[in-house]
Amino acid sequence: MAFTPGQFAPGTGPTPQQQRKSSAMPTKKVQETEQIAKEKEVLEEERIYRKGVVSIKDIIAPAGMKIEPTYLVLNETHVRTIFVVTYPRYISLGWFAPIVNMNHPLDVAMFFYPVKPEVILKQLKKKVGTLEAQIMSDSEKGAPRDPIRETALRDIEELRDSLSQGTEHFFQFALYVTIYAKDKKDLDKQTEDVEALFGGKLIYTKRVFYQAEQGFNSTIPQGNDELMITFNMNSSPVASSFPFISADLTTDNGILFGINRHNNSLVLFDRFSMQNANYVVFATSGAGKSYCVKLEILRSLMMGTEVIVIDPEMEYKHLSDAVGGTYINLSLASDAKINPFDLPRAVGEQITTEDIIRSAVITVKGLLRIMLGSGVTPQEDSILDRALLETYAKKDITPDADLAKVEPPIMQDFVEVLEGMEGTKDLVIRLKKYTEGTFAGLFNSPTTITMNNILVTFSVRDLEDELRPLGIYAIVNYIWNVVRSERKKRILVIDEAWWLMQNEDSAKFIFALVKRCRKYYLGVTTITQDVNDFLRSPYGQAIVTNSAMQMLLKQSPAAVDNIAKTFLLTEGEKFLLLECGVGEGIFFAGNKHAAIKVVASYAEDQVVTTNPQQLLEIEAAKKEYEASLEEQAKK
Repeated sequence: MAFTPGQFAPGTGPTPQQQRKSSAMPTKKVQETEQIAKEKEVLEEERIYRKGVVSIKDIIAPAGMKIEPTYLVLNETHVRTIFVVTYPRYISLGWFAPIVNMNHPLDVAMFFYPVKPEVILKQLKKKVGTLEAQIMSDSEKGAPRDPIRETALRDIEELRDSLSQGTEHFFQFALYVTIYAKDKKDLDKQTEDVEALFGGKLIYTKRVFYQAEQGFNSTIPQGNDELMITFNMNSSPVASSFPFISADLTTDNGILFGINRHNNSLVLFDRFSMQNANYVVFATSGAGKSYCVKLEILRSLMMGTEVIVIDPEMEYKHLSDAVGGTYINLSLASDAKINPFDLPRAVGEQITTEDIIRSAVITVKGLLRIMLGSGVTPQEDSILDRALLETYAKKDITPDADLAKVEPPIMQDFVEVLEGMEGTKDLVIRLKKYTEGTFAGLFNSPTTITMNNILVTFSVRDLEDELRPLGIYAIVNYIWNVVRSERKKRILVIDEAWWLMQNEDSAKFIFALVKRCRKYYLGVTTITQDVNDFLRSPYGQAIVTNSAMQMLLKQSPAAVDNIAKTFLLTEGEKFLLLECGVGEGIFFAGNKHAAIKVVASYAEDQVVTTNPQQLLEIEAAKKEYEASLEEQAKK
């Protein structure tokens, strides 16, 4: 009898163990099959779920795109790309900033393709040969010179030198701008606005034509240049295309100096946070320098800073009256007198009385040299030095004296000492006019003024031109003595500082003051409109170097080259200083600088204005108001 597999002979059968094993095998297979089926079901559910979830691509991608010859339509948004095809010979720094700051949605793409120097130098060499040959040919034929070729030759030679020296590199530069609008009409208008801004810089652009999709793809953030429309440029013009050039001068504290013209941010700055608090302001007459400084004074007073002003033209009288300041008019006829022989009170300093007397002698001798003119010989200088020491000694001012109990001498005491010395006849005659002559009422008296107000202004308008440098020198010396006596947060404003630059001794004194004032919590503001006279003086240059902050307002063509050399300005910044309006210029704070516009509120403007017409109107309104008060009082 034959048996098929899995069968047993009659009378025989599987054991109980074999029966259990046989029944377990199909159960395990069923479980594995069920597990696989469940996993497939879960995966299918996940696939179906994910299919209904919006992905990032779904979010950023438009629902549809319509491609026209010169623009795209993405959903309902119209899109057009324009590209730059040519540039002028010269472009200014930050020329692209007005386009970036337009109140239109724009996408901008810049692509830079470096070119090896040897490649471009070889091509430039060929171009130079061609131009030189053409120029020589024209010359031999007697043809008139071609300025365009000569200019091109000079530019190429300069570029070859820069590339050879490694100061410049060469690029192929592509610039694309994509414009977005709600409809076709708005798109055309915005495109014309952008093209007009480019055209105003003599930079010519074109709209894409049958490349609308490629232009759009070139400006989305993928880094793909599908247009490949480039222009040959070296490093400097390429760098000038970078739009974000303005330094951010906004700090957490300080006062408002103006508005950043590049990004409309506020220029808030604390001058005492710099390495020194000195500040120089250069501008032509009527450019707004006094207005700018008055605003700083007014805002500094609100922050609790004491301010001292030397006013040569009585421009600060209205401001002083408005804030309740002290206004001191120094003249031959006024009661306000300053004794140049006063001694500084060195409070809180480890300085001996001998050092104080020596410092006073040096300062007074500088004033005497200005009085005597430039003809002081070394012998006369030595006599002046000895006479000053004897003058102080006659008043018991010696290294052993108590300076708090002595009375300083005056000019008459000094002249009397000179008269008793040999070889001083000429000096005495030249100094007599300050004790007995026309100018006797200025320096031949004890000091009659005090500085106990938050704003103190010294006016020298009524001093004769010959006396004005002497008066300013004496005032600055008096202020310096007061500053050294007590440390306070102070600002000293010296208007028309070029008066002091005309004489070496006064220039040297101001320079020493600017260098040392930081120790006494003083910041010196130097204002001048005669920029060339100021900067030609070595002390004027040093004052600029030792001032952490500078303000350059509108400049004259005669002074702008000197300004550019001193402040390392670019051609674009020079042009800005020549073309800017009143109250506009460049503000420097340490290594940062930005184009600035000085702004004031209506109330501030009424206090600090220097416009004669506006001042007359304010004065008339004031008189009218006083008259109305009198009428009301009578009623």
